[in-house]
Amino acid sequence: MSSLTLYDTLSRSERPFVPIKKGAATIYLCGATVQAPPHIGHVRSAINFDILHRWLTKSGYEVTFIRNVTDIDDKILNKAKHENLTWWELAMKYERTFAAAYDALNVTPPTYEPRATGHITQMIELMQILIDNGVAYAPGNGDVYLEVRKLNSYLTLSRQKIDDLLPAADADETFKKDPRDFAMWKAAKPDEPSWPTPWGSGRPGWHLECSAMAHAYLGKEFDIHGGGLDLIFPHHENEIAQSQAAGWPFAKLWMHNALVTTAGEKMSKSLGNSMQVTAVLERVRRIELRWYLGSAHYRSVLEYSPEALDEAAVAFRRIESFLDRASQLLGKPPTPTLGRGFIDAMNNDLAVPTALAQISEALHDGNVALSTSDFKVIEEKSNEIRGALEVLGCDPYDSAFAESGEIGLRDALDGTIEIALKQRQAARERKDFAASDAIRDGLTALGIAIEDTPQGPRWSITHTEER
Repeated sequence: MSSLTLYDTLSRSERPFVPIKKGAATIYLCGATVQAPPHIGHVRSAINFDILHRWLTKSGYEVTFIRNVTDIDDKILNKAKHENLTWWELAMKYERTFAAAYDALNVTPPTYEPRATGHITQMIELMQILIDNGVAYAPGNGDVYLEVRKLNSYLTLSRQKIDDLLPAADADETFKKDPRDFAMWKAAKPDEPSWPTPWGSGRPGWHLECSAMAHAYLGKEFDIHGGGLDLIFPHHENEIAQSQAAGWPFAKLWMHNALVTTAGEKMSKSLGNSMQVTAVLERVRRIELRWYLGSAHYRSVLEYSPEALDEAAVAFRRIESFLDRASQLLGKPPTPTLGRGFIDAMNNDLAVPTALAQISEALHDGNVALSTSDFKVIEEKSNEIRGALEVLGCDPYDSAFAESGEIGLRDALDGTIEIALKQRQAARERKDFAASDAIRDGLTALGIAIEDTPQGPRWSITHTEER
């Protein structure tokens, strides 16, 4: 059996996954800054790391998965003023929209989901350690800075040179020893939330939050730290700086997912091309959006377009159609198993595109077996496909999709089409071929292909129209 290898951003190489504790895996993922509704770029990261979570679990590891919530920062404060809400009302409002999006797309809940504002004590303790170690300073105005030139190593993740950096634009440079020093704590301002510290009242800087929370839940060292490529600098770089300066080894391996783009540009609110999850789900089913967002390799850019989304939805419906037909013939849903090719693909740095090719091959073999009524192959291939879909979070038999009625809706669709096919068959038997053809043409126009076989008519979904 192949062993799991993962690409480590720090070493720029694929490395065997060797956990700190045998049989266990510890992961910290930078979660949402809850200042606006989630777009599909946000949830792509959640889905990519959910696939990692599921694969580690399937591989026999006991996974501790932490995904934080940043509920206080400049963006949240500015947005709260714009929406005429308190900062905590806005943060809670959008934290709930993120939670709804994760649930809708069947993202496994994390072991713990800490909020930044719930860990101020741990942040103060970390700053005290860094001041005591001589690498941080409080200039007396309420700010606390990390003195980057005193670090044994800095910029190891992004591989930049310190003298090439622009000044850290996170506080007034007046109080900094070096313009590249970054703020771990920001002095209180009028009408802004603040917490008391030995160095003055204020609020945490973004980078401090994650170092403190990762340590609180996973200890001084853990297996994997994840997030989007856009977090490498400055966020993850500064997390490493704070944590290692405190004497904590921190993450053994760094994983970063690529972004979702539209027309070659990063998907963001500022570009005006943000695609909110709720809007996209008006076009396709939840399971189809999950399939699409998880289909590219996590380190590859996903170029979003409505056409690509529709194509992915059609491809997934063909898989569902095969599983439905196999279930009907076998008299039971498939039992999830995993094929050797799928296992090897996932162990190769979560090579989902290769894994999808294995699903496609199994689908082809399964459809051939359907045409010849080879029940052994039908069962084998349907089991393998369902097992793969389970790992990818796209199992159509998963109760997560049944709770909102999607399975029930598909059953209703099945029943409606079966009624139409019975009416068509009755028309053929009374030689009313005009009516028979009209029913078939109507189904074809809706994207339903009809195949007449010796065992009776069979149907499958061929395409979807824009809705």
